[in-house]
Amino acid sequence: MSARTLTVTRRAAVTVWALALLYWFSRVGITFDRNTLLIYVCGGLLAASIGRRGVLTVVRDWLPFGAVLVAYDLTRGAAELLGRPTEWRLQLDFDRWLFRADPAVWLQARLKEPFPPWWETLVSLIYVSYFLAPPVVAGLLWLRDRVAWRRFAAQFIAISVIGLAGFIAFPAAPPWAASQCTAQDVAGGPSDPPCINAKVGTLTTGGLLEPMTTHQGGAAPYVERIATRGWNKLGIPQAKALIDEGQAGSNQVAAVPSLHAAISLLLSVFFWPRVRRRWRPLLALYAVAMAFALVYSAEHYVFDILLGWLVTAIVTIGFAWWQRRHGAAENGAAENGAAENGAAENGAAENGVDKPVGATDTLNAPIPARS
Repeated sequence: MSARTLTVTRRAAVTVWALALLYWFSRVGITFDRNTLLIYVCGGLLAASIGRRGVLTVVRDWLPFGAVLVAYDLTRGAAELLGRPTEWRLQLDFDRWLFRADPAVWLQARLKEPFPPWWETLVSLIYVSYFLAPPVVAGLLWLRDRVAWRRFAAQFIAISVIGLAGFIAFPAAPPWAASQCTAQDVAGGPSDPPCINAKVGTLTTGGLLEPMTTHQGGAAPYVERIATRGWNKLGIPQAKALIDEGQAGSNQVAAVPSLHAAISLLLSVFFWPRVRRRWRPLLALYAVAMAFALVYSAEHYVFDILLGWLVTAIVTIGFAWWQRRHGAAENGAAENGAAENGAAENGAAENGVDKPVGATDTLNAPIPARS
């Protein structure tokens, strides 16, 4: 097949993929399920790879991504099977020690309104970007720079694996769950007490959290899980329903470390040296905004976020160290190889043996003048 035919086929395939995606979204709405998103992205990559990369390349490269996401979903209930009690107080006590208050209670008491203000739309968008950004960014990187993609994918997988280990070894409840349960409800560290699934507002005393003594007029006087309220402001209640359904079916006590915080910081750190200086404040702001969204919406304690950032820092520094060491070893091997080749060439020249012509010589050597 000629290069022109492959180009036309590739463009047609990408167009069909995009139109099919738009049609599907118009029928069932935008999905925020990461496994489904990964299928969408890989479908686009298969179309964009026609004439450039083989189908098996897409499968081989993206299989680890899929495996991590499936493993994440399978961790629900794993800690309970291992007999690990759920931690309900450590994160809360740390935040109180650090701030002399419960951050989620403090923020919602001062900022939460009866109906979501305009800026809660940003909170919802930032929160959901955790599900959208990694596969989309990874897909664009894979098309543009496969070496950079490998580095990003390796760090993403490493952070996710550490997070999975944390969820299993240290199951921990988030603030919104603590606001619905009393100390008696969670005695013994249950992972799924009845209070965690109770109707919001059943308990208005604050539960394990501090009671909300002040609040905006008309706003609920207790901590709520409000990461998705902004979708109503956008007029897309279907998106809110999809995210709420996904949250209900996820591991409710997989809060430590916060992968939302860890992955958002990874995106900021990874692209920091790859963007112009004027865009770097936005990268830093993204990680901070994600932290605010997580605390304000009662999805995470500050304790969870700091541990998530620590995981990213360890993984980033570890990979940088490995690359420096690995690069130095490769450079040393290349220098030794060049020295050995030079010695062999000198020996061949002294013995009157012609130097064998290599591929680089064939491509780069000047063409000898004809006599």
